[in-house]
Amino acid sequence: MSDIQKLADNLASKGPFKVEDSPKRVRILQDGKYIVDTTHAKYVWEHPYYPQYYVPRSDVNADFVQAHDHSPSIMLCTFRTPAREIPNVLVFTGGPLAGLVRFDFKAMDAWFEEDQRICVHPVDPYKRVDNRRSSRHVRIVVDDVTVAETSNATFLFETMLRTRYYLPATCIDPSLLSESATVTSCPYKGDASYYNLTVNGKEHKDVIWYYKFPILESSAIAGLLCFYNEKVDVWIDGVKE
Repeated sequence: MSDIQKLADNLASKGPFKVEDSPKRVRILQDGKYIVDTTHAKYVWEHPYYPQYYVPRSDVNADFVQAHDHSPSIMLCTFRTPAREIPNVLVFTGGPLAGLVRFDFKAMDAWFEEDQRICVHPVDPYKRVDNRRSSRHVRIVVDDVTVAETSNATFLFETMLRTRYYLPATCIDPSLLSESATVTSCPYKGDASYYNLTVNGKEHKDVIWYYKFPILESSAIAGLLCFYNEKVDVWIDGVKE
């Protein structure tokens, strides 16, 4: 059974974790055309961690093909645009999600809230990301070697996650770093690039990340380096994290 079929089964048997109205205009861009443009999207928590957008069927500008009933209240469909077919679309015909459509976020070319593009998934309206400059002393140790320390870090506090420490690039010897090809995306911060770190002849892959062009809300961390807490030892004011 595919992941989308498991999700459909779970929603049919248990319903969503939570559903709320979104006040934002939501648009989906596919093949150069907005196939969804709505001010009536719903936040739907399929699990407790973050929401997805579900949109009214009446605001979807695309045709059904290959629709079949997955359950009495859910159809598993393929949508067709002039350029392609989009599989794994859930259309709800009954229950608490009746009249709504779920598109796979990653399968779409782009999603917009108002006129701003969003990535990965919608941000949770109940979570915050706060960046705070701090004079507390931060020391990073790898294999018993201090590789960075500063009293001018930016602490990033994200709801329900551990604190991350963003350090000026000048506090680490650049000869220890090598560019990584890894890129990840975060809906709260943007696209992150990575460095590998070499200490005592051993390379530690993707142990540092940084944001060249973070989204506006996280602009304070632009160009700063963050060590992966779980892969290094972090000392704050002489106390090991």
